[in-house]
Amino acid sequence: MENQINTGSLDTLKSGQTLIVNARKVNGGKIQLEFAELINDQTQTNVLGMFNQSDDRFQRRPRRGWLTAEPTDASNLLNVDLTDDSKYYNNEMDRVVMDLNILNPTIETANGSERLRLQITETITPTDWDLANLDRAAKRKGADGDFIKHNGNYIFTRSEVVVNNPSHTFLTPDAEVITGGVAANVNTDTGEIFS
Repeated sequence: MENQINTGSLDTLKSGQTLIVNARKVNGGKIQLEFAELINDQTQTNVLGMFNQSDDRFQRRPRRGWLTAEPTDASNLLNVDLTDDSKYYNNEMDRVVMDLNILNPTIETANGSERLRLQITETITPTDWDLANLDRAAKRKGADGDFIKHNGNYIFTRSEVVVNNPSHTFLTPDAEVITGGVAANVNTDTGEIFS
């Protein structure tokens, strides 16, 4: 299928679908393509999420990944003109972007038309940036929740754009800490469970 602008959106994205959200101009005359994909990283059914599906705070959010590219090369591979400066604008964060919203993007390779996907790899090996930005980089239970660890180590996520079938790596989180017979994520006054 040929890539077409405005064939999808973050609001309508379904599990297994990929979206190129936008192209952003970055240093060196390059652009950065923002990808989004709803990826199921849960090994069990999320009952808490099911019972709170009307509450936005419990909604799964798309994973994001970025791919830096030469505008001409990206234009040729995607068959979408990413070189037209008149289509870029300054967004609310004062970044120069072009909205794309291309659903399930493909590129032509030696193997034919191949779909671009996000591949998620969790690791306990931090980069220098991860160490300097631990509060933002390490995996958490919600935006300001407790850190999720694997064998006592912080978990960091790498997103990579790949063709066809991604091979995700998800680390098993450490078990919940139980104190006094009650899980650490339970409010003992109200019985409320924090996830």
